[in-house]
Amino acid sequence: MHAAALRLEIRLPGVRSLKAKRRVLKALMGTLGTTFPVAVGEVGFQDQWQRATLGVAMVAPQAGHLERLILAVTRLLREHAEVELLEVGVSYLEER
Repeated sequence: MHAAALRLEIRLPGVRSLKAKRRVLKALMGTLGTTFPVAVGEVGFQDQWQRATLGVAMVAPQAGHLERLILAVTRLLREHAEVELLEVGVSYLEER
């Protein structure tokens, strides 16, 4: 089993209120959760309109599958019209 956690720093340039931010994030997290076998949550910048940090947890049977999943998730964010991906951090869970 291979597991990773992604930290995705994003900017939402078209958002003008926290209510609008929540609408965009809810749709984005829903898309990620239904498209990929991941768990997603907002983990930072909750009080800022145009910034957010998303945490994404993922598990895969092989390391190669996990890497493809990481690339697919980041690609989806890069291609999303309402989102500017600023930074991606990856933490891997080590087996013992």
